[in-house]
Amino acid sequence: MKDGYSDSDPLAVDPGTMRQLGEATLEMLVEQLKDPGAVPLVRGASPEDMRSRLGGSAPERAQDFSRILQEIVDHVVPTMVRGDHPGYMAFIPGQGTWPSALGDFIASALNLYGGSWKEGAGPSQLELTVLDWFKSWIGYPQSASGNLVSGGSAANMTALACARESRAGVMSGDLVVYLADQAHSSMARAARILGFRPEQVRVLPVDDKYRMRPDALIGAIQADRRAGHRPFFVGAAAGSTNTGAIDPLPELAAICKEQNVWLHVDGAYGAFAALTDRGRSALRGIELADSVTLDPHKWLYQPYECGCLLVRDGPQLRRAFEIAPDYLKDVTVNHEVNFVDLGMQLSRMTRALKVWMSIKYFGLDAYRQAIDHSIDLALHAQHRIESSRDFELLCPAALSVVCFRRRFADTQDEVMIEQRNRSLVRGLEATGDAWLSSTRLRGRYAIRICVLNHNTQSRHVDRALDWLEFTAIEGLPDAPTTDAEYQRHPDLHRGRSVDGGAAGDVAPVSAIATLPLFREVPPALVARLTATAREVHLSSGERVVQQWDYGRDFFVILEGSAVVERDGEILNTLQAGDYFGELAALDWGAGFGYPRLSSVTATTPVRLLVVPGEALSALLRESSVLAARIHDGVRYRLPDL
Repeated sequence: MKDGYSDSDPLAVDPGTMRQLGEATLEMLVEQLKDPGAVPLVRGASPEDMRSRLGGSAPERAQDFSRILQEIVDHVVPTMVRGDHPGYMAFIPGQGTWPSALGDFIASALNLYGGSWKEGAGPSQLELTVLDWFKSWIGYPQSASGNLVSGGSAANMTALACARESRAGVMSGDLVVYLADQAHSSMARAARILGFRPEQVRVLPVDDKYRMRPDALIGAIQADRRAGHRPFFVGAAAGSTNTGAIDPLPELAAICKEQNVWLHVDGAYGAFAALTDRGRSALRGIELADSVTLDPHKWLYQPYECGCLLVRDGPQLRRAFEIAPDYLKDVTVNHEVNFVDLGMQLSRMTRALKVWMSIKYFGLDAYRQAIDHSIDLALHAQHRIESSRDFELLCPAALSVVCFRRRFADTQDEVMIEQRNRSLVRGLEATGDAWLSSTRLRGRYAIRICVLNHNTQSRHVDRALDWLEFTAIEGLPDAPTTDAEYQRHPDLHRGRSVDGGAAGDVAPVSAIATLPLFREVPPALVARLTATAREVHLSSGERVVQQWDYGRDFFVILEGSAVVERDGEILNTLQAGDYFGELAALDWGAGFGYPRLSSVTATTPVRLLVVPGEALSALLRESSVLAARIHDGVRYRLPDL
């Protein structure tokens, strides 16, 4: 016998060997976890390097377990980001606890099934108990229903599917979803997977605190109703990934109730702040939502994977997903809960055990202290940033996120400021002491701190900020700028034509190349753009675009003038050479984008160059000059929205 190998059962392991293997694994884990700050935070490797380390064919014969563990120590652990490192303040950090890891171990060792009551009454009741805890923390009624899923992305998609089934039934082309431009990308992915076309998702501008604007939401809903569409779903945020912002939930809930629209709150990052006094106050109104996403593997400190969806009207979740084929009749029940009927998974592990075990072990007070500590450190970082002459605070602390950048006395150029801050972020990462991420706020590059790890202390925050403030920029290598070269979700949807007006031959390339927007753009690229563009002529008084309408076309005025209006107020006059529609033309994610945020009306006869949104996006990836001009326009216009 080798490591429990037996001729009668080739996969059996005897009890003595189980203990031996378990002890060896335990020793390895304790050694790795005893001082997470003692190892470099980020240690990458090339694909070629990893193939040489871990590639190859599967072994035909058994291998020694100590050799297997050593391969993990030598080749897996050193080539991954350490999420438990106290300097990990990028993205949304994820750090588990030892009791919750043991819960995962127990669930895996016993292969606990969490799909049906008959196959696992104990695991099912554990999940019901954990869900009851979550409901009480956010103010939901006990009649609400829920499901532990893999993470926030799965929860958001489950919510959108449940809402569609509850409010519309089958998929229909007139349904409309509303998201703020700070919404998580998983909302866009969910809409795409469920078959929503680009014109069925409205991406709305936010206020000066990066929260969804109630006036923008009601304006868009009313415009869609007038156009014969069916508004049915609003995705709000309780702690956006970019800034930690919490949307005005009571106001949004009132609008959704009046308009009979489903309100979903994505609280994957922030909802568990409700355990604290400050968090509960900030999250006021979350209890009014039709559904809420929570992620225990974020601020409840569970190992991956562990997400959650709660639905206020419990039976709606079952009606959306319950299917009982003949081969599952034996586990169909009348009163007990089968979690396979409340979501997408049939083969379903028990995620509740680790949550239950760790909360039992530590008690809620420990979690409250950890969450409050994170919020305190974000406020500490904000104070440190505001007290510096070299830092610029771009967004105050919200929950545990702070956004800022370094300023430079010798330049006000946005491109130069971005390039230098990128280099600083890359240089800090290379130290192995701390990792901060970046984002873009109203078109401006921002460094982003997110404190979530329970072992991060003020000294770790200060060390990162000191490095960013005092490191000489001249000694750092340039960091690549990728915004104009790559888009995560290329937009393949061609925008609608301008209503009315006659289309004519496009002006010659030589004439278009002289326009201010296209100067210094290679003629070959301009020629490629004009091959997909068209020229439209409109009379004085004709509407070019209507506020809140959908469209992805980008416009350049070749001749004539037009006015820009929002909510009946004239904001600007456009002349030959000016452009508009770039916000709606750019891809926000998954082919979705902003609606028209203003109306534009011709005040004289006008000639317009109309460029499809996908053609503009392709040109921006190839022309850094044009990309810089468009992004400058975004930086200028977004704050006014």
